[in-house]
Amino acid sequence: MSGENPSRSSSGEALAEPRIETTPSPSRSSSGEALAEPRIETTPSSSRSSSGEALAEPRIETLLDDADRAFRDVLDATPDGAWFAPGRLNLVGEHTDYNGGFVLPLALERGAVACVRRRDDDLVRVHSTDLGSTVQVRLGDVGPDAGLDWAAYVAGVGWAAVQRGLPVPGIDLTVSSNVPAGAGLSSSAALSCVTARAWADLAGWDLPDVEIAALGRDAENHVAGAPTGVMDQLASVCGRKGHALEIDTRSVEITWLPFDPASAGLALLVIDSRTPHALVDGAYAERRESCRRAAAALGVEELRDVPVDGLEQRLAGLPDLLRRRARHVVTDSDRVEQAAALLTSGADPRELGPLLDASHASMRDDFEITVPTVDTIQRAAVAAGAYGARMTGGGFGGCVIALVDAAAVDRVTAAVTDAAARAGHPTPVAFVAEPGDGARRLR
Repeated sequence: MSGENPSRSSSGEALAEPRIETTPSPSRSSSGEALAEPRIETTPSSSRSSSGEALAEPRIETLLDDADRAFRDVLDATPDGAWFAPGRLNLVGEHTDYNGGFVLPLALERGAVACVRRRDDDLVRVHSTDLGSTVQVRLGDVGPDAGLDWAAYVAGVGWAAVQRGLPVPGIDLTVSSNVPAGAGLSSSAALSCVTARAWADLAGWDLPDVEIAALGRDAENHVAGAPTGVMDQLASVCGRKGHALEIDTRSVEITWLPFDPASAGLALLVIDSRTPHALVDGAYAERRESCRRAAAALGVEELRDVPVDGLEQRLAGLPDLLRRRARHVVTDSDRVEQAAALLTSGADPRELGPLLDASHASMRDDFEITVPTVDTIQRAAVAAGAYGARMTGGGFGGCVIALVDAAAVDRVTAAVTDAAARAGHPTPVAFVAEPGDGARRLR
């Protein structure tokens, strides 16, 4: 659900998160009762059967029921309202956002539902129905290195608001999500953005959508320690049904482009490799640092400033590693612009296929962020008739997206499942994605 994923056994079952407790400091609720400072308790939770088969993903209505029930049963209170924020899927443009380039995400119809109540003190109490975990912490104790585990994505929003000088009341929050964790679909952005949208509504912050997204991003970057760019949260907050978002990550300008695969007889198939990825690691940091060094060596502020024309000649003087990293960023940002031109012109969306394939090859060979499980799925999807396929998300696991004929969904799914089995990889799980709306109040 959040960017801090529950670990799994070799059979695919979720394992219990470690119990974490911080020595209490003297604090009291508004009623004068003593409260223990940050405390995390977790019980096992799983979205899979004991055999590893995928279970039906809960609908938003079910998520709402779960979050509401937990609010009353676990927090022993009544929420002021309920909110939803989606995960996101990136069509093309990977690792371009922190290089000032272009990205082309869409908001999913899957996401996180939160029931929330405003408090009269500075306490933050949060509970995840997916993890069976409850956390409480004072706002003044939230910050980098606070040791809040998954709850950093929630409490960190309050910290980000405090940094902006906003009035920040405490909140009670329960959350339930149907975005698979570690799949590269920004389950963490769904969590931070549903929190930001709800907190802003309850506290009366009059903020534009881009600032709501920025609160979520700051929570992830500075409190959770996940070095994401601007794309994930913008897509979660600003998504529109039936549209992809072309985002200029330097100016934060968003252009909504019509994207409705179903109207063209197509389906955007999302195939979860069940190889969880993680952004809080050294490999991601190395890519960012390599991009920074490449830009400095080329004499530009960001790699976005390097023209795609004559690229090989421009990159010739760089060391091999920096040359390949830079080439991926520049060409994938250009692929976003090509894709946006196709969607704007009303061309057959099947023409996006070669761009997806080229992006995957670039991520595999130049940026080196794919893994054997996703490479197997990508090859199998194309061999089974997909117009194009690529890994989506930060890399090192996660999901592959494939643009297929609607009538071919079952055939392509069977082909990638068979290929994964023959390669000894986990059984993938597939679903059809449709562009949805961004973060919003449900009631």
